[in-house]
Amino acid sequence: MIEIEEKELKRYYSIGEVARMFEISTSKIRFWESEFDLLSPVKNAKGDRRFTPNNIQQLRLIYELLVEKGYTIAGAKQELQQKVSYHKKRAETLDKLQRIKKELNTIIETL
Repeated sequence: MIEIEEKELKRYYSIGEVARMFEISTSKIRFWESEFDLLSPVKNAKGDRRFTPNNIQQLRLIYELLVEKGYTIAGAKQELQQKVSYHKKRAETLDKLQRIKKELNTIIETL
């Protein structure tokens, strides 16, 4: 799998470019797109897929689970769901902590 250097970053990549990055077929990318809601590249007027750097990061995670770690599609979906759930809970906790901090600062200012 090829790493993208910062100087090589583009706004959009074609499905062929992405397939070469990961050394997989374009049909496998289309299949993964149909299986994983997480992966949703932009399509132009002709219907060509255009992958953003964020899409490539998502694909890298899917690739890692399926190809490198040997997960099944179902196992990879479950793992991704757990990661999404973890990050959602983490974001909620951080929001709560920010509100508490703001309230504490207000209390300190009034003293």
